[in-house]
Amino acid sequence: MTATQIRQAFLDFFASKGHVIVPSAPIVIKNDPTLMFTNAGMNQFKDIFLGEAPAKAPRVTDTQRCLRVSGKHNDLEEVGIDTYHHTMFEMLGNWSFGDYFKKDAIAWSWELLTEVYKLDKDRLYVTYFEGDEKEGLEKDTETYELWKQYVDESHILPGNKKDNFWEMGETGPCGPCSEVHFDSRPDNERAEVSGAALVNADHDQVIEIWNNVFMQFNRVKDGSLHPLPNKHVDTGMGFERLVRVLQGKTSNYDTDVFQPMIQFIAEKSNKTYNSAAKPGDTDWADAVAMRVLADHIRAISFAIADGQLPASNKAGYVIRRILRRAVRYSYQTLGFKEPFFNELVPLLAEQFKGVFDELYSQKNFVQKVILEEEVAFLRTLAAGIRIFNEYTVKLVETDGTDNIAAINGDNKISPLTNKQLQNINSIGNRQITGEIAFELSDTYGFPIDLTELMAREKGWTVDTEGFNVALQLQKERSRAATTVDTGDWIFVFRSDQEENEEPEIIEFTGYDDTKTIAHVVKYRNVNTKGKEQFQIVLDRTPFYAESGGQVGDKGELVFPNGEIIEVTDTKKENGLIVHFVDKLPATLGDALTAMVDPEKRNSTNNNHSATHLLHAAMKQVLGTHVNQKGSLVNADYLRFDFSHFAKVTEEELARIEAIVNEKIRQNIYLQEERSVPYQQAISSGVTALFGEKYGDFVRVITFDASFSKELCGGTHVKATGQIGYFKIVSESAVAAGVRRIEAITGIAAENYINEQTKLVQQVKELLKNPKDIGKSIESLLEENNRLKKEIEKSVLEKSSGLKDELAKKAENINGINFIAQRVELPNADAVKNLAYNLKDIVSDLFLVLAAEINGKPNITVMIAENLVKDKGLHAGNIVKELAKEVKGGGGGQPFYATAGGSDVSGIDNALAKAKTFIV
Repeated sequence: MTATQIRQAFLDFFASKGHVIVPSAPIVIKNDPTLMFTNAGMNQFKDIFLGEAPAKAPRVTDTQRCLRVSGKHNDLEEVGIDTYHHTMFEMLGNWSFGDYFKKDAIAWSWELLTEVYKLDKDRLYVTYFEGDEKEGLEKDTETYELWKQYVDESHILPGNKKDNFWEMGETGPCGPCSEVHFDSRPDNERAEVSGAALVNADHDQVIEIWNNVFMQFNRVKDGSLHPLPNKHVDTGMGFERLVRVLQGKTSNYDTDVFQPMIQFIAEKSNKTYNSAAKPGDTDWADAVAMRVLADHIRAISFAIADGQLPASNKAGYVIRRILRRAVRYSYQTLGFKEPFFNELVPLLAEQFKGVFDELYSQKNFVQKVILEEEVAFLRTLAAGIRIFNEYTVKLVETDGTDNIAAINGDNKISPLTNKQLQNINSIGNRQITGEIAFELSDTYGFPIDLTELMAREKGWTVDTEGFNVALQLQKERSRAATTVDTGDWIFVFRSDQEENEEPEIIEFTGYDDTKTIAHVVKYRNVNTKGKEQFQIVLDRTPFYAESGGQVGDKGELVFPNGEIIEVTDTKKENGLIVHFVDKLPATLGDALTAMVDPEKRNSTNNNHSATHLLHAAMKQVLGTHVNQKGSLVNADYLRFDFSHFAKVTEEELARIEAIVNEKIRQNIYLQEERSVPYQQAISSGVTALFGEKYGDFVRVITFDASFSKELCGGTHVKATGQIGYFKIVSESAVAAGVRRIEAITGIAAENYINEQTKLVQQVKELLKNPKDIGKSIESLLEENNRLKKEIEKSVLEKSSGLKDELAKKAENINGINFIAQRVELPNADAVKNLAYNLKDIVSDLFLVLAAEINGKPNITVMIAENLVKDKGLHAGNIVKELAKEVKGGGGGQPFYATAGGSDVSGIDNALAKAKTFIV
């Protein structure tokens, strides 16, 4: 079976068992503060397991793309080294939400594996939870007895809490699980050692392929377990491992999931992929590199397609780190001289066409983003190598040649000269400090093994212990900056409720009202960096929770006793609308009035609706390729990121702005459609955003059906005329292939225009109210340039006169013509020109010039090349010493260097000190 057939067989099988096939959620998570990426198939159903949203169907099945490169599940450094770890992988799953449980889950697992996929029963091993006395958990005898109906008892193995009790996190739904393992070793090895002894023992040929999780409990903050009101089934089968088993391979990378890409890489690099290569073999490094590229392109491409661009922080940093790891292997190991990694995108997109079409439809955009990142990282890589080499030679005398290594045509590090190597080896402590190694890693993307390799090439070592200390300190700083201690939810029961009856939650009324009567359903305390806050959930709320780029509402909760609690923010957490407050009221059970700040909401509505008009206008002016890649909508302004590969010209911006304002003047009434079937909405030509998770029913926002029609959950104006006016204030680049427009509306736009008008009036008054302000400013600039040239000419004449005067003052000391003088020149360029002019007319020159420029001391050192070579003089080292006299620092090349400082009174001391270097 091909990979495509294997995937479809899984979905078809569970569809035949009454499961609804649902699409994969995006790999990037938007509304869960505990996760950056989807790292398990259950993530998109988390709100159902938590009881925060109803199940749309009691049984579902899917294939979910997952990413495990951060947090608890971090397999990145294993990827490419072994045969079965991946960054992105597919998780095939079948789910029961309070419907069937262990009996059917186990029966169907066995039926699918042995009757549909025809796996050898004798190679399959299953596990069950052996219990945990400390937790008060009994052995899962039910699962054991159920498996006995299908599997020989010697193939049913007990597992401890680590392997056979699955938990979502420190708190939340959890329960025992039952894994299925497959032994793919040859018969002779199986005869010598039973597969039972190798289950969960990290053997690369005895691997887990499926896990059936039976969610029975909820773990609360104090660590205790409470039975769930409904029992659920949560299963996950690693697609890549399953394909490997069914295709009879010993490596996931030998299947048709990865081989098309690996063979493409091999062909382009003129190398052969050897799947059997082992550490120490000559082709081991090549095999690892090809696996890394074939794996990493999947994670990066789908993350970008789902809306997460490479960046310097948070989720974007994770994606950039994966990308740079791949590029490093591409350049260093496979020897690609030009960016190559991006060329894998079209092949990957074609492979997933019909499965995950969001990549295929954006393949050109994704490829261009990766290409730009490759080009940028190559520059960073070269800069990092220069930093490394500067560090290793900075205390060493040189032979006057350039001692900075570079990347040569073969993308290798150019060796230093023999004399430089001798000098380096003469240093007593030939070690790269942990701090430098960490800087190379943190700033330039160098993993520690690359720094160690470069050090070995020069006969140096690396302080790995110091590196680990620096790395650990950074992790602790990061944790401290983001530590959030969240308590358990505490339910609030009204007098008309049963004691343990959970109230119905949550109705959002904010599309129609900004004020509503509500009750507190539950609350919890949250401690963020030492500040205590509270989070409240209401049964009805007009507060919009941050989503889709629109910020969360602020406002007030007014209680019957007159107490007012300010709502500082509103966010989504899975299926909940969570209100952030700094304190709790005296009593929680009474009805309250929830009131959104109307002024902020109206301004936010203006900016959100204007964003829709902007998006449509840009498609008209720039082309239909323009798609939203991120947005921010608040009460002050709107920010819109979009896919486009060129700067938007002033003329294009003016046309876009004019179209938006025309639509505002037309006062187009909002057409809002709620609960529209998703496919019906898509078929009508609505604009949907990549990377968003849409449900079966969606909300459609239309401002003129022939102009702007989008899927959107945000709040909007009732008619475009309410926006007032739209003004673009900036256009800039954000990332490769992504541009950003910032704009304002309403009162903010009016104030902006008034300020600009006031500024123009001030300029006119300064220019004595000319008829043509543009021509007046142009004349002023021309006059300014003319005067600048006259000043420059005067300075050059003065410098030329100084040249002859200073040349006469040269003092010959031990064959060196020494000049150390204070000069009166207006800028550093004039001093530099004077130094080079003196070098041309004075042989064997050792020159030190000092000047006071803009109230600050400036020191320049110029040394003839023959003195650098024969006398060992080094201008960079000398100027550093002289700079100490003026409380400053500097550096430069062996023959020319400069320094600055803060104490002009030390200039004379610096000039006097200069002579000590030659006498």
